[in-house]
Amino acid sequence: MSNRERRKWLISGRVQGVFFRESTRRQAEPLGLTGHAVNLSDGRVEVLAAGDPESLDRLEAWLSEGPPGARVDELQRVDAPDRAPDRFETA
Repeated sequence: MSNRERRKWLISGRVQGVFFRESTRRQAEPLGLTGHAVNLSDGRVEVLAAGDPESLDRLEAWLSEGPPGARVDELQRVDAPDRAPDRFETA
């Protein structure tokens, strides 16, 4: 896939303990995205995703709101690593 991109976001707010990571996986997989969603020790969630730009845009729009019960105060896009997992993982 020549149009495959990688993007990484840091999400802050009420994003831990509200099913954010699993909900992110459930959004990403049908979009054909691979990557991960992990809790960080500072209370944020890190999401890394790889796939086509349109699907990444759709995930980013969803991340700005998150699942019911979440409160996203900030969605920050940061530099993504050169590689992403072959499937979508949560940790």
